[in-house]
Parts: sequence; structure tokens; C-alpha cells
Amino acid sequence: MPRSEENIRTAFVVNLLFTLVEFAGGILTNSLAITADALHDLGDSFALGLAWFFERIAARGKTPLFSYGYRRFSLVSALINALILIVGSVLILAMAVPRVFSPEPVNAGGMILFAILGILANGAAAYSVHRGKTMNETIVTWHLVEDVLGWVGILVVSIVLLVWDLPVLDPLFSLVLTVFILVNVVRNFRKTLIIFLQGVPPSVTLKGVEDTLLRLPGVQGIHDTHLWSLDGEHHILTTHLVVGKECTPEEIRQVKCTAREEAMKMGISHATLEIEALGEACEMREG
Repeated sequence: MPRSEENIRTAFVVNLLFTLVEFAGGILTNSLAITADALHDLGDSFALGLAWFFERIAARGKTPLFSYGYRRFSLVSALINALILIVGSVLILAMAVPRVFSPEPVNAGGMILFAILGILANGAAAYSVHRGKTMNETIVTWHLVEDVLGWVGILVVSIVLLVWDLPVLDPLFSLVLTVFILVNVVRNFRKTLIIFLQGVPPSVTLKGVEDTLLRLPGVQGIHDTHLWSLDGEHHILTTHLVVGKECTPEEIRQVKCTAREEAMKMGISHATLEIEALGEACEMREG
């Protein structure tokens, strides 16, 4: 089983089991913060299950239908997961705002217990996927990190409630946490959408790649350069390199090898290079 799939599966199982515990905790403590987090985690569980499913598909090799393989399917999961988080955040905001104006008493002691359990459970799940490099794993990690931060906040709020009778802190914290989550999810959603639409991945720039290749010995020009990513981790490059007319087959081979080595250093896992002689006509040349 691929490492990324195993990581997401572990996170899914831990998250789903703890979500059931959370709903019981929200009812027992009358805490909107816990109930809201349980609702959020229910969406997380669905999202993680979806991520696990798509990660299994993404591990398949290339086929006549999908010549690059199925890696881009993980982006579908990342987009759906981000949308789930956005919708869930809006629902939580709708629940929290009325409670700010009409706060209800909560069981602070019970909140402390569930907060500690939440930190341990979500922390373990987040640790299992935090080293992943695909956009799918990145979105999943945010699902879990936000939950850890949320439970830390609930722990602090519940401790304060043990000392002072301020039930309004419970819905206020829900509002702050939800806005924080929403901002980060929208940011990651934008990154995922750019990759899904075959935009240049954020870790490299088109100009940087062209400048690097232009500095290689024997390269006199470059054009028709395209750079995109399969899943946020595996980047694809296609370009035309122009060499002198006097270049021998061995020199051309060396240019290709050196260019691919430089591409690998920039995080590009698949480079397709077309070599042209100076002055040779090319339909893809701009201008």
C-alpha cells in the first residue's frame, strides 16, 4: 500500500471513531463548541474517506485512457474536501451567532475531558499525514491540524469557565475558530484549483525554469515552455530548446541529459524536451 494511502486511511479511522464520541460529548456538556466541532469532524470523516478512496485510485499506473496515470484524481478529492469544509464552516457560523446573543450554560468539567481526548486523537491522526506532499494530503492535514487547534482552544475556554461564569465564551470561540478555518481553507482551495486547471505549481516559476535552462552550455534559445503539476507533487515540463546548427548528436544528447538533471533539481519529475537547430522553423514559436 502506498505511504500516502496508508496515512490517509489511519487518519480516516481515528477521525471517524472520535466523531461519534464528540457528538455524545456535545450533548452531555451542552457545549456548542464541541457540537460544532463534531459536525465539522463528521464532514472531515466523509472527506477523509473520500481522500482515501481517491488516493487508492491515484496509485494506479498509466492506462490507454489516462496516459499519465491516475494521480490527478487526488486533486478531485482535495477540491471536494475543501468545499465540504467551506460549507461546514458556514453552517457552524449560522449556529454560533445566535448563541452569542443568547448564551447557555455548559459543563466545563466535561469539556476539559473531551478537549484532552480531542487533542490526543486528532494529534495522532495529523501526525500520520503531516509529511505528505500531495495536495490531497495537504488538505487532509489542514482538516486535522485545525481540529487540534480547535481542541486546544476548547481546553483553554473550559478552564476559564471553571473559574468564571462566562458561557458566552463557548459560542465566541466557535466563531473565531470557524473564521480561522475558513480563511485557510479558501487559500488552499485556490492553490488546488490552480493545479487542477493546470496552472504553474507554486513551488516553481516558468521564468525561473526558462532562465535556468537558457544558462546551460549549448542552449541558445527556448520557447513553447509549459509547466503544470499532476497532483501538487509530480510536476510536468515540456519545452523546445534551440541549439547551434553545428551541434553533433553527442552534444545534443548531452544538452538533453543536463536539462533533465536541472529539471529534477527544480522538482520536475517528468520533462519532455524537443531540440531544434538555430534558424529551424517551428510552428510553436511565438512571434
